[in-house]
Amino acid sequence: DGYRNTNLYQGGREANQDDYRYQDGNYEGYTPNDGYYRGGDEPTHEEDAQSDVTEGHDEDDEVYEGEYQGIPHPDDIKEKQKKRAPAVDDDYRDRADLMAERMEDEEQLAHQYENIIEECGHGRFQWTLFFVLGLALMADGVEVFVVGFVLPSAEKDMCLSSSNKGMLGLIVYLGMMVGAVLLGGLADKLGRKKCLIISLAINAAFALLSSFVQGYGFFLFCRLISGLGIGGSLPIVFAYFSEFLSREKRGEHLSWLCMFWMIGGIFASAMAWSIIPHYGWGFSMGTKYHFHSWRVFVLVCALPCIASLVALKFMPESPRFLLEIGKHDEAWMILKQVHDTNMRAKGEPEKVFTVSYIKTPKQVDEFIEIQSSTGTWYQRWLVRITTTLKQVWDNVLYCLTAQYRMNTLMLAVVWFTMALSYYGLIVWFPDMIRYLQDEAYESRVKIFDEEEVSHFTFNFTLENQIHRNGEYRNDKFIGMKFKEVRFEDSLFEDCYFEDVTSSETFFENCTIISTVFYNTDLYEHKFINCRLINSTFMKEKEGCHLDFEEDNDFLIYLVSFLGSLSVLPGNIISALLMDKIGRIKMIGGSMLISAVCCFFLFFGNSESAMIGWQCLFCGASIAAWNALDVITVELYPTDKRATAFGILNGLCKFGAILGNSIFASFVGITKVVPILLASSALVGGGLLALRLPETREQVLM
Repeated sequence: DGYRNTNLYQGGREANQDDYRYQDGNYEGYTPNDGYYRGGDEPTHEEDAQSDVTEGHDEDDEVYEGEYQGIPHPDDIKEKQKKRAPAVDDDYRDRADLMAERMEDEEQLAHQYENIIEECGHGRFQWTLFFVLGLALMADGVEVFVVGFVLPSAEKDMCLSSSNKGMLGLIVYLGMMVGAVLLGGLADKLGRKKCLIISLAINAAFALLSSFVQGYGFFLFCRLISGLGIGGSLPIVFAYFSEFLSREKRGEHLSWLCMFWMIGGIFASAMAWSIIPHYGWGFSMGTKYHFHSWRVFVLVCALPCIASLVALKFMPESPRFLLEIGKHDEAWMILKQVHDTNMRAKGEPEKVFTVSYIKTPKQVDEFIEIQSSTGTWYQRWLVRITTTLKQVWDNVLYCLTAQYRMNTLMLAVVWFTMALSYYGLIVWFPDMIRYLQDEAYESRVKIFDEEEVSHFTFNFTLENQIHRNGEYRNDKFIGMKFKEVRFEDSLFEDCYFEDVTSSETFFENCTIISTVFYNTDLYEHKFINCRLINSTFMKEKEGCHLDFEEDNDFLIYLVSFLGSLSVLPGNIISALLMDKIGRIKMIGGSMLISAVCCFFLFFGNSESAMIGWQCLFCGASIAAWNALDVITVELYPTDKRATAFGILNGLCKFGAILGNSIFASFVGITKVVPILLASSALVGGGLLALRLPETREQVLM
């Protein structure tokens, strides 16, 4: 019995079942511990005894149910774990020793995982995930443009003051900043897929809700929480997708993924262009509830987020994250799914996934399982939440430890300078174009001096006019519209105003005698230093009214559309060259070229020139954004990757808030400060980026 012929009892199965694993790219053999003769090895007495005891019962004749799926037998794994088990129990070991062992395990896993991903290949699975995550990134791009497009309409619909408009423009970035840090940190503890679903669900729910609410305060709150949700999706998307890519594909395909942000901007611009100017695309319920066309636009802009949320339910968790938390079997099954999906798509369904065991790092975190009988339900949840948040905070602090401090600080400066200049100029360009349009509009104003009109009925639109020292007696203003009209030092006597709608219309130093205002929106603040004698205001229009289609809406949407489309060449170039010239040269070169583009803005004295320089600036700067996304993913280990990306992206949104506030304040005053500020920030950030370590040859730790 001790000298059985293995080929007789096991046939070809044993030859194909040799348990081997990848170890730093090499195969390490493994000899089954079954007591049978193997090529001349002498059997021991224990083996003889075992053989005698098991006479008539051959365990090798039993077929392990997971064998033909390639799943290693639990006994084999236990045996290997015993061989690797430390001599001293973990409870009696120093934490530093455990961390050192974990880091050694992570380094081994990084190289082994790289080999496994290469064996899985790049194919149908990655492209499917590419489009699913692309929709999430597209939703982020849409969110940036939504408020800017709806603001001109919402300010009339909600009677917004200048301060309220500014707050509405910045509140989304504030939500994105908080969401990036919070949800990015949670993704390293709860999982990429789970946190991305939470992020997209928050964004979709509150984006839809914001399209229906009427009050300014509630609308502001909904956009804040919506921004929080979509802000958390950006760091998770890049961390998630990078963990399914091999080293040679990572830079290129992460750059292709960035194109969806551009597609989001194009989608938002096209939808705003086709929906918002159609004021009739809506409905009203009484005098209090109005659902105008800009609300339809907000509703449509939530569609990419909803589509990504639905598709994400069919995608698996990141196997790299599962291995990091010790879930070997789940990670193995997902990797096998990736391999089989790609092999079937390539026409090689017979190709077998050869990996049977993957290294899992030492687990040193202390997880406390709370018994159901301990405290109340909310106390148990409070303990779980506070424990998770503490772990997230520890991850944040880890990014500032000696090993990562310098890289984190340099990346923070590069992210901040890039965001300050890019987002500042993105707001400044449309504002400058609008300012140039307003100047041209004012230059065409018609001025009427000392006109005398009596017993006349005005039932047409007056636009862009100034009436000075006029006298209007027994005149009727019925069913008409005033747009950009000013009456200065004029007299109105025995006049009648009915069903009048006005925009930017004021009466200054006028005398109004025995005049009736019925169902108009000529409120008290529109009469500046006027004398009202025996005049009556009856049934004033309630709320704000959106009855004018702006002539420059078309151009503003076109500017945003062209600005988004102009990054296409930069996206293609960065994707093709990312792995050839490296991340560092891409960041530095792109930021320095963008700085040069800024100087040419001094010559932008017309609308067409501003549009042209905006397109050039956006096209030059997109390569730096793509390379920043890639290098941030590659510089940090798996259990800190989303946290670090979230911190840096949150800092980016803080730079966006400052850029929007600073640059917008100089519109119509001077071009020197915004241009010099943007150029110097880009030059400084670009030169600092050249000191970052190159990561294109690095495996994901």
